[in-house]
Amino acid sequence: MMEQVKSTIGLIGLAVMGENLSLNLANNGWRVSVYNRTVPGIEEGVVERFINGRAKNKNIQGYTNIGEFVASISTPRKIMMMVRAGSPVDELMEQLFPHLAPGDILIDGGNSNYEDTNRRVALAESKGFLFVGAGVSGGEEGALNGASIMPSGSATAWNEVKPILQSIAAKAEDGTPCCEWIGPGGSGHFVKMIHNGIEYGDMQIIGEAYWAMKHILKMDNEDMANVFAQWNKGKLKSYLIEITANILKHRDKDGSYLIDNILDVAGQKGTGKWSVINAMELGMPLELIATAVFERSLSTEKVLRQEAAQAYPRTSAELNYNKEEVLQHIYDALYASKIVSYAQGFTVLAKASEVFNWNLNLASVARMWRAGCIIRSVFLNDIAAAFESAGKPVHLLMAPYFKKEIQDAFAGWKQLISYAITEELPVPAFSSALNYFYSLTSENLPANLIQGQRDYFGAHTFERVDDERGVFFHENWTDKNEKHA
Repeated sequence: MMEQVKSTIGLIGLAVMGENLSLNLANNGWRVSVYNRTVPGIEEGVVERFINGRAKNKNIQGYTNIGEFVASISTPRKIMMMVRAGSPVDELMEQLFPHLAPGDILIDGGNSNYEDTNRRVALAESKGFLFVGAGVSGGEEGALNGASIMPSGSATAWNEVKPILQSIAAKAEDGTPCCEWIGPGGSGHFVKMIHNGIEYGDMQIIGEAYWAMKHILKMDNEDMANVFAQWNKGKLKSYLIEITANILKHRDKDGSYLIDNILDVAGQKGTGKWSVINAMELGMPLELIATAVFERSLSTEKVLRQEAAQAYPRTSAELNYNKEEVLQHIYDALYASKIVSYAQGFTVLAKASEVFNWNLNLASVARMWRAGCIIRSVFLNDIAAAFESAGKPVHLLMAPYFKKEIQDAFAGWKQLISYAITEELPVPAFSSALNYFYSLTSENLPANLIQGQRDYFGAHTFERVDDERGVFFHENWTDKNEKHA
């Protein structure tokens, strides 16, 4: 009996993302083994349906026994896990360990928390195996046709998985694969987490631009779709702007615009929240993304919002606006807020790199997001260039290119927010971005009063403007005759 040819890589988890990645791998010349954990009576037949359906006549072989699945893969084995984040990953690892040999590589392609990835890298290496936490962005389409992939973990695994992961990654316009080694531990999943946070911010500010067009300029869906389509030809060219134009003009079955039939309640899976929590733990501001997360939470309070709208009826100024001027102001607010959001996100990445000793290449991260992922845009070329420049900026807003872009958009950004206030229209992310910019560019802030309050009620001490940094004082606020240094 002829021995069966072994696969180059194995993949576990045949939901849509797993299926599509398997097909992507096969389409790029790799022989693939697939396995799906099944729940008796619920998920039986998943492997068979895939092998006899979408994978038919592809270089993919299916298994329902985990031992046979592992044995079918050439060594060192490379096994990609596409299962739900959390305990399912840990459970699957425990099931795999008895079947693995030293040097075998496990790849977690789910949306795992970076701290879990840190732990799993250490666990796998303690048993003689290697572990890669690979953030994958691009949704179902990216999984099938090319995603942005952000791998990290056991460094010695990179040479083994590099040709495979880069082959299935999206390619930027210059042909560069949107996949490069991020760094140690869970740094890849941390980068993916911040990517998702920025995605939340992008979606919120695009929503506010849409809302301003609709309620300040009273534009119809076709008109707004045309504006977004036009914007997609310039500096705002991106996947999210492109699909916004498509969504606005899409018709429902009855001929009406589907956008007008969608309930204004936005869901979330948690990665945006993780971004904010981790930014807070690092002591870094991430206001725009936090605002986007909270706005999604507020959107779910539909009944409360309906009652509040009745309790506080809205008035409109009903002013006559110059359409082209206001559209330019909306563009300026959207573009400037986008710059601020990415600046905040990359500042968090820089801080995490410093604290965790990851040595992240921020220019490389920007390039990895140029294609395949949800936030892909031409704008990321400018970010990569800024971080590669000789005078590498300590903050993206301090880069000469972005300084000029902010200055050019500044007047329109402020004017749009002024119009929104006049029309009693919520633009929380635009406003958050502007206030962050004002705070960042203020030499002095009212934090002196806050620190005075903290020292008054809690003896938390303070530094003085007339002494060296790092020297702390405490004032006896209720007895002016006693002072303590």
